[in-house]
Amino acid sequence: MTVDIKKAQDVYKDAGESVIFTTLMLKHDDLEADRDAIAEFSDMSNSIINSMRIRDPEAQAHIAWGFGSDAWDYLFPNAPKPKELENFKEIKGPKYTAVSTPGDLFIHIRSKKMAVCYELMDQFMEILRPITTVEDETHGFRYMEGRSIVGFIDGTENPAGIESMDYTLIDEEQDPEFTNGSYAFAQKYIHNMDAWKKLKTEDQEKAIGRHKFSDRELTDEEKLPNAHNVVSKDEEGGVEHKIVRMNVPFSDPAKDVTGTYFIGYSKDFAITNRMLTNMFTKSDRLLDFSTPITGNLFFIPSKTTLEKIADGDY
Repeated sequence: MTVDIKKAQDVYKDAGESVIFTTLMLKHDDLEADRDAIAEFSDMSNSIINSMRIRDPEAQAHIAWGFGSDAWDYLFPNAPKPKELENFKEIKGPKYTAVSTPGDLFIHIRSKKMAVCYELMDQFMEILRPITTVEDETHGFRYMEGRSIVGFIDGTENPAGIESMDYTLIDEEQDPEFTNGSYAFAQKYIHNMDAWKKLKTEDQEKAIGRHKFSDRELTDEEKLPNAHNVVSKDEEGGVEHKIVRMNVPFSDPAKDVTGTYFIGYSKDFAITNRMLTNMFTKSDRLLDFSTPITGNLFFIPSKTTLEKIADGDY
């Protein structure tokens, strides 16, 4: 069966002008109450989203949310489980480590207006707040010209538009119970911006593998061997595999805290994991200026799966 974007959550490329990422932990106080709240949220979240799109269609709100492995096991112990849903295992490289951190529920909201992000999250948390604590909440923004916070155009190699379905949505051959679902890997980085800014532009370009102004790719001879766009690829079996990735800037500039929130959506987490393994085992040059402080894997259910959760079928 082919995938159906109408039955999927918003797991395609759309970084948005304003963004909220939220990672929640279940309190585990009362399983029945937790299951009831999650069923209510599975039922009501789409109505809340649709209402907001009617109230402010120009805001272009897009939302995806899902479950970590431990939360799935706790909430749905007798239900099938997405085949690749597990706790992210940290990746140790010779210099740097992709850390693994806790996360039960994950919500990704983006819009042209932060007011809309706020309104959606506020309504979501009316349902979820009684059963959760906040592990992380990060507010991101679109930087100049859609560039990453380190100054380069973001997402040049991303699958675009409807093409992204081929890379993000699980098909029936992969996992028939969870067709139209997706895997989301979330990772939060803090940057050493002072050190990065001290690099000459040509050295920044060698580290990224692209020209800063024009976004043209450097030749292989011009790039560092561990340039970001070299070691972040997955070319398993001699074929380049892609995911839909978004790098969202965030900052508290007065506190001198600036970073990037990376979110990667894929139908096959093994691809994302190989990309991460390459980056950390080959010491991606960008990691000399970027420290990961979180790392979580989540399953983003299809609307069909959310209906089953709402109806208590899981």
